[in-house]
Amino acid sequence: MNIALIGYGKMGHMIEAAALERQHRIAAYVDPVVSPAKGFTSVAEMLASGIQIDVAIEFTRPDTAISNIEALVNARLPVVVGTTGWYAGLPEIAQKVQEKETSLLWSSNFSIGVQLFFRIASYAAKLFNEYEEYDVGGFEAHHNKKADSPSGTAKTLVERALKELDRKTTPVYDTLNRPPRPEELHFSSLRVGSVPGTHSLFFDSTADTIELTHTARSREGFARGAVRAAEWLVGCIGPGGAGTLRRNGVFTMDDVLAHIDIA
Repeated sequence: MNIALIGYGKMGHMIEAAALERQHRIAAYVDPVVSPAKGFTSVAEMLASGIQIDVAIEFTRPDTAISNIEALVNARLPVVVGTTGWYAGLPEIAQKVQEKETSLLWSSNFSIGVQLFFRIASYAAKLFNEYEEYDVGGFEAHHNKKADSPSGTAKTLVERALKELDRKTTPVYDTLNRPPRPEELHFSSLRVGSVPGTHSLFFDSTADTIELTHTARSREGFARGAVRAAEWLVGCIGPGGAGTLRRNGVFTMDDVLAHIDIA
């Protein structure tokens, strides 16, 4: 595949390494600060160049993601979006994707391990739904440069749990200066140091505690998952392959991993 990297910070460098590891080609870099060979300062500049791109992978910031995505969608270029914190604009973007008959794949976390963790957490919440003596809550920790809080991964994790829990209906991410109400699921955030990402979900009773935790050792898992998502989006089969089909619509990692089903 010919990949356009939108954002060439730490994640962009890791995605580059993961893509090259799987024998793909980085055809263009877009970043207003870093300008390597073949670098562009904006998506518009890249699109105007006429460079052949199969798929774009966007990892920037919430305040720039929407304009980047809109430009890529308007150009009918398939795009994988790893930026979080922009989801209020998703309904409008989804409508444009349909109008342009193109494709977008977004996720709060592209790590294959995290995606499997989501499924494990969902199944656990389903099991604990029958036992009201277990309260449910959790926390997440990330590096002190992360732009959003709570993380998109945390929100997805909580949404998955709430879907399976009849007694919990309301997520609470803010500091609580009172006891949580029975229907509230409290999930807190910590920003410190260089932590790549830790997410924990607790099922707690007076008798015992069951804790499910995913701890990222680095961002490499996110990068590799994003490249695999790009391969799926354009129908690339195997490392170094070219796209064999054109999917239309808005997708998530649930679609990429739809073959993995937990009853």
